Order: sequence, then structure tokens, then C-alpha cells
Amino acid sequence: MKKFTLFVALFFLFLIFIQINAISQEKDSSLLSVDRIFHSTDFMPERFGPAHWIDDGNAYTIIERSDDSLRRREIVRYETSSGKRDILVPADKLIPEGLEAPLRIAGFQWSNDKQKLLIFTNTKRVWRQNTRGDYWVLDLNTWKLDKLGGDLPESCLMFAKFSPDDSKVGYVCKHNIYVEDVNTHEIIQLTFDGTETLINGTFDWAYEEELSCQDGFLWSPDSKSIAYWQLDASGIDNFLMINNTDSIYSYTIPVQYPKAGKTPSGARIGIISAEGGSTTLLEIPGDPFQHYLPRMMWLDNSTGIIVQQLNRLQNTNKLWICDKKDGTSKNIFTDSDEAWVDVVDDWRWLNEGVEFLWVSQKDGWRHLYRIAVGDGSQKLITPGDYDVVSIAGFDKNEKYVYFIASPDNPTQRYLYKTSLDGKGKLEKITPTDLRGTHTYNISPDAAYAFHNWSSANKAPTTDLVSLPKHKSIRTLAENSSFKEALSLLSKKPIEFFDVTTEDGIEMQGWMLKPPDFDPTKKYPVLFYVYGEPWGQTARDAFDWMGLWHVLIAQKGYVVITMDNRGTLCPKGREWRKSIYKKVGVINSHDQAMATKEIIKWDFIDANRLAVWGWSGGGTMTLNLLFRYPEIYSTGLAVAAVSNHLYYDNIYQERYMGLPSENEEEYKEGSPITYAKNLEGNLLIVHGTADDNVHYQNAEALINELIKHNKQFQIMPYPNRSHGIYEGRNTTRHLFTLLLNFLMDNTEPGGK
Repeated sequence: MKKFTLFVALFFLFLIFIQINAISQEKDSSLLSVDRIFHSTDFMPERFGPAHWIDDGNAYTIIERSDDSLRRREIVRYETSSGKRDILVPADKLIPEGLEAPLRIAGFQWSNDKQKLLIFTNTKRVWRQNTRGDYWVLDLNTWKLDKLGGDLPESCLMFAKFSPDDSKVGYVCKHNIYVEDVNTHEIIQLTFDGTETLINGTFDWAYEEELSCQDGFLWSPDSKSIAYWQLDASGIDNFLMINNTDSIYSYTIPVQYPKAGKTPSGARIGIISAEGGSTTLLEIPGDPFQHYLPRMMWLDNSTGIIVQQLNRLQNTNKLWICDKKDGTSKNIFTDSDEAWVDVVDDWRWLNEGVEFLWVSQKDGWRHLYRIAVGDGSQKLITPGDYDVVSIAGFDKNEKYVYFIASPDNPTQRYLYKTSLDGKGKLEKITPTDLRGTHTYNISPDAAYAFHNWSSANKAPTTDLVSLPKHKSIRTLAENSSFKEALSLLSKKPIEFFDVTTEDGIEMQGWMLKPPDFDPTKKYPVLFYVYGEPWGQTARDAFDWMGLWHVLIAQKGYVVITMDNRGTLCPKGREWRKSIYKKVGVINSHDQAMATKEIIKWDFIDANRLAVWGWSGGGTMTLNLLFRYPEIYSTGLAVAAVSNHLYYDNIYQERYMGLPSENEEEYKEGSPITYAKNLEGNLLIVHGTADDNVHYQNAEALINELIKHNKQFQIMPYPNRSHGIYEGRNTTRHLFTLLLNFLMDNTEPGGK
């Protein structure tokens, strides 16, 4: 009995020791865990904004928590030069009559005279983002708070915005367009034919996902008319997702989704008076079901609009000026490419509407041009062997343009400036000692900018700078506590490298080694991949998901990512478009050939190579595991496209052409074609409610693997979308699963 009692005592002492050890490890600020990353407040970044420039840039407004004990949210004005703070809208002015709590502000917009505030609240998700909700107008003279929409359903309104003269607000509800007087609240319904398949003032799933189209109407500069998109989705088949868990009987969720090769929604643009009446449809030539109309903007004099028209193959972009009265159109410019052309967001009128600014890759680089409306003549603004990544702003006199570029290092981004006459020299504005990635929100007068700077090894800092000298005025978000928490972690700095494949392709990449790295030992590698013509992973920028890779490194792995041909690197047109009709082939080949060079490094264990990725990265993971089984032994594929034919037409046809004309290319680029070659360890993860990459992709791949008697693991997440985050504990569970699978199948640590 005494021996038993002693045994019990020792056993409980052992348990206490284990608990104390676990607690001490849990409190060890140098170590990461899945729980610490995704289920704690240890790493809470400080964020600035969103801020709204007002008074031509002399001030800005932002939402902040109030100083009272209730910590409610209010709208504050800051004088840009001095930082003087004034509360413009106290929290108690945001309480509707009859309620006790202020409105929860999801977004806001000032009227041009700054006397009224349009507030977006009570939002609902539409596809990826919350673009539907309630709108209220607050009069800053009377503090009267009025809800818009009259008797329309709750959380029905979309894309509400003031008319330029501030007298009205336009909005969309249930695919129809309305205008409401901000003083009398009289509502005029402009369109009446909106249905689930005839869409006015907004867009279908594919337009939103692939052409970044959400807000589907524009006020004319004189406030008298509204131009709007109308999509006819009646020919789009519904893809049926199934919900098995939220009721006793399962039910389907239909999504209008045009698969590759299927006819897209018909697209037209109409102009209607803000007082109501008939719509004038623009006479843009061609079959409306065989083109896309991704962008439009009004002429300054309100007599018409200019429209971008992409053909079905998306290799030609025609610009049409269309008359407001009769809808007649005139082609003023055409851009084309043997592969594809991109939708141009960085376009604007110059010289009082005589010219417009355009972006083209026709000379092999992404450059800015001035295009004359009259004769279509062109003037190159940014000559040189470099890419303009994006336009950041203009000086108020239209003499200079600010833009983001990185001529010397494709992993980085900096602010540059040049004259709009095409005669000026390229001038770097970002200080040379601030290496990394920079973004700017430039004030309307181009005298100031919100400047965000980070690097792969430096968390973001946001400050206010004056231009063009780039003098820092004050810090807006230092992220001190976040940076301190990062500094305590046991980790090596990220190292950048170049690797040249046996084909002569030079690729950029970065590498994170284990904190106790020993160069005399060989380590397993986890390759992080994306590789589609839609993103770049080897960026010298802080990645909020980087903590996950730090955890992997702490477990004893080298983490590597590289950018193959086709990715959005500023390395010229040939780099980006050589992948045309070879998606899945060239990109996976580049990754595999670069890996063959990397395994020559002394500290890399060629027998312990794993790869993981999400979405396009999941597709890449499958392609690498199936096409190069002699290289990669473990793969973690999340939300992957297994068959190009299962993805949407706008994306897949842009990069692969039409399936009817390129059947073999579609087959050759699809991972499912090579599933029979699987030799290593494969984990397939997919949300069953993924409206982007349908769960169909996983099930088709499962069948193919079964057919060839290939063993693998599968984790479906019921009713989760493409991001696999809905539901309690989902993210924590997912990354625990990924970590465990990696460690179970690719032994960690140096040998």
C-alpha cells in the first residue's frame, strides 16, 4: 500500500512537472505555436486608417475610439501639417433616434461641401467582401441622422454615393438603381427590370472575382445622369454547392458561375437621367456575350463616357467614346497583345480632356503613355527597360506623375516621379536607405502622403511624409509592441537569393533557416509556392502570414519561396506572358528546375523536400508532386484547381485561350492529368462551400487517385469558403493539421 501511495505521489509530481514545463514553454516568448499565432493576442499589429483626405490634402479624417469609458468610435479630423486634432463627429451624434448605441461604422464618405456624412453600417457579405448593408446620412449642421432606402429591406443597399452637387445619393438594391434626395428623402427608382439574372448597377461572380468589378454605376460630373452596367446572366449555369450540416435535410446553394469555355454574361452599359425615364443603351459594336466591359469613366463635360472593351480572348482592348444622348460610339484607341492585355485602372483625363493617360506593355515593358483623343497619337512618358507597377498620384498642375516601380530589384517597390511631357528624367523619391517595399496614399494636391514601409525582416511602419522631398512629418503607426514581440522570437533573418536553372532562367527567392541552423548538417525544405500569373511570393515585404513560416523554421525546416515565369514580377512582358497557354507546365517546370539547383547546396537534404500552397499555390503543389515525384516527397495542397476546365472562364481563358481551340493545352496544364504519378505523401484540403475553386476539384482528383490506387489524405471543411476561415476554431484547426502532416511525413531537423 505504501509503495502504491508513493507511486501515486510520484505520478502526480510528474504530472505537475509536465504542466509547469508546458506553461513555461507556453510563456517562452522566443517560441511560436499554432495557438500562439492564431489563437492569442500576442501578435496584434497596429493599423492606421483608413484615412480620408479632405480640404485638398490640408487635412484628413479617420475613425478612432473615443476617450470615454465606453470606448465608442468617433470621426476625427487632423490638420496635416501640424497634427492638430479635432473631433468632427462625436460618438453620441451617431446614435439613431430610439436606439442606445452608436452606429458601427464600416465605411464613410464626405459630401463635397463636407456638410454631410454618408455612413455604411450593418454590412453583409457578397462573395468575398461586405458590400451590402445600410446607409445613413448625417447632417453636420443639424446633427440629424437619417437612414436611406425608405421601405427597402434591411441591409439591402449597395455602393451608395453622393452626387457631385451633394443633393442626392444613388444606390443599388436587388439589382435595381435608386436615387434619393438627401433633404426631402424622396426616392426615385431608375431601373425596374433587375432580377437574379438581369443585373443593374453591380456585377456577377466572375466580373467581381476576375475583373475587380463591384460598384456598377457612376454619377455624371453635372449630377444629371447616371451611367450603369447591365449584365445578362440568364445563360450562366448555376453551380450547386451543398450544405449538409445546417439543417436536418441538406440543401443546395446556387452560384452563377461560368466555367472555362462557357459563354460569359452579356454586358451592356446604359445612361439614364437622375430624374428617371428611359435608358439610352450605348452602341458598342460586337456580341455583348462575347466581350467584357470592365471599366468606364465620364467625359469631363458630361456629354458621354469612355469605355474599355475586352474581346472574349482578352487580347484586345478597344476604347470607345460614347454619346450620352443617342449612345453612338467611336473607337479612339486599340491596344492588343499576342497573349493577353490587362484591364487598365491607371487611366485618367489630361489636358482638360484632350488626352488621357494609358498603360501598355506593347514595347515589352509596362509603361505610361499620353493618348490624344482626336487622332489617337501616342507619347511615351516612361521610357526605359523597367516596369511601372502602378500610378500613385499626380501633382495638382498635371506636370508630374508619381508611380511605383523597382528597376533594379524585382522583389522591392519604390516611389518614383517623372514629368508628364515625356521629357523628364526618372527620379527616385523614396530614400535609398529605406530598402524594401513602399506604398503611398498621396493627397489630392500631392503635397503629402501616407507612407507605409516594410521589408521581409521589418514589420510595417506608417508615417506622414511631405512630397517631393519625402520628409517625414510624424509617425502614424509605429507597431512598437508588435516589433518587440517579433524581436523576441528565436529566428533567423530572411535571406534573398537568385537561382539560375539549367534552362538559363534566373529566379528570385527568399529563404528562412532554422534558428539553430548548423551549416555542417542537411535540412529538410518546405517550399511555399503560388506561381500563377496573379501574384508574387518572393517579395521584400513583411508578410503577416510570415509567422507561420517562422514556426515551420523553428521546427527544423528551411522555408523557401521562389517566383517562376508568369508571376507578377516587374521583369518585363516576356517574363510575365511567356506562360501563355502553358499555365501548369512552364511555371511548375521553372519551380522544379530551380529546386534541382537548390538541392546542390550543402545544407539541403534532397530526400526531404515538401511543398505547400493555397489556391493557385495548391494547384502548383499538385503539379510538382505529380510531375516531379523524383524531387518532391510531400505536398500540402489547399483549395487547389485540379482541372483547368473547372475554373471560371474570365481567368482561365485569359491565360489559356478557349478550351475548344486549345483542348490539349488545358489537359496538359491540369494536375489531374498526372495524378497517376503520385509517389509521395499528399494532403488535400478543401472547403465544401468554396464558391471560387469548387469542391468539385477535390472530388474529381480523389476519384482519379483512387482509380490509380494512390494513397493520400483528404480534409474537407464543411461549408467553408475559399479562405477556409468560417466557423469556430477553423483557422487554428487547419494550420494544426498542416503542421502535423508535414512533421509526420517529412522528418524535421538537421542531420
